Amino acid sequence: MAARNNARKRAFQILFEADQRGESVGTVMADWIRHARTDDRQPPVTEFTMELVEGYAGQATRIDDLISTYAVGWTLDRMPVVDRNIVRLAAYELVWVDGTPDAVAIDEAVQLAKEFSTDESPSFVNGLLGRFKDLKPSLRRS
Repeated sequence: MAARNNARKRAFQILFEADQRGESVGTVMADWIRHARTDDRQPPVTEFTMELVEGYAGQATRIDDLISTYAVGWTLDRMPVVDRNIVRLAAYELVWVDGTPDAVAIDEAVQLAKEFSTDESPSFVNGLLGRFKDLKPSLRRS
């Protein structure tokens, strides 16, 4: 499972970098792939990483709408960039990827928040994703 954990971490890093640079996730992912081919020190972009990034990109507007609707007390623009992108990635995996158990998607996101964000972030990420889990059937339909 370490491979999937690393793939999620890379997907998060791609989303984060795209957000910071104001570029599309596809452009940043292409940069990562190109760098990995030319520099042995760069981690590879695995198939699962690509699936997550491309899947998120296909649902990005919907995911941002969900975050804006259910993140109590936070607008998307005011939310810390790290947290916003962790939730974006996890929301995609939680709601639209059938092969990942809900608890795994949430736990992996909480672990990313512990590693990359503030002390308050894991509980914020857990709470928001828990809400998405509870609403999952209706979120997929709409």
